[in-house]
Amino acid sequence: MIDLYYWPTPNGHKITLFLEEAGLDYRIVPVDISAGDQFKPDFLAIAPNNRMPAIVDHAPTDKGAPISVFESGAILLYLAEKTGRFIPSDLRGRTSVTEWLFWQMGGLGPMAGQNHHFSQYAPEKIPYAIERYVKETNRLYGVLDRRLAANAKTGSAFVGGADYSIADMAIYPWIVPHQRQSQDLADFPHLKRWFEAVAARPATIAAYARAEPYSSRPAVTEEGKKILFGQTARRAG
Repeated sequence: MIDLYYWPTPNGHKITLFLEEAGLDYRIVPVDISAGDQFKPDFLAIAPNNRMPAIVDHAPTDKGAPISVFESGAILLYLAEKTGRFIPSDLRGRTSVTEWLFWQMGGLGPMAGQNHHFSQYAPEKIPYAIERYVKETNRLYGVLDRRLAANAKTGSAFVGGADYSIADMAIYPWIVPHQRQSQDLADFPHLKRWFEAVAARPATIAAYARAEPYSSRPAVTEEGKKILFGQTARRAG
């Protein structure tokens, strides 16, 4: 059994995508980030950065005590190594997948996140900030589209190569809100093809269905904005 500390955000969806694809037994522990659940001591004990997702694996491969993992990219790598799935075993294939996993972690996620913040949540609409992050999101979509176009020429349908991998799982949830990011998938035909293929996977459908009990609640309330966007070292501790 794996405990998944989760809220239906792009980073949370990454982990349900893997767990559904792998058929692992897991239990969702909701972490309502708009209510401040991420600051509860029990959660901070496993996620010191006070960010979900996090997991506790009660059956690690070393057969020792339960192990906790925080940060979505680290969780995906941990689960891939635990199961031996969704990451290539050969050097070049593994390198390709990890490159694109870290591309998402260091580029697409943070930039699209700032896009969301300044266009959707900021109390003051700052044209420069909105334009800056919409354009950078657009640039990153172009990078991904070109990667998928190059792969298609060699018969590879996915970001990391021929097979579906943790790179695809990391990237897909950040493309789902493309309209909120002021992006048109029609401008990126190879990305659009890939996006539709991942969306149609049974595990993707199942993963997003797991989010439904929590998705009906407001993603960010006015009080939640004070919690999410007003954190300091004192608040986080």
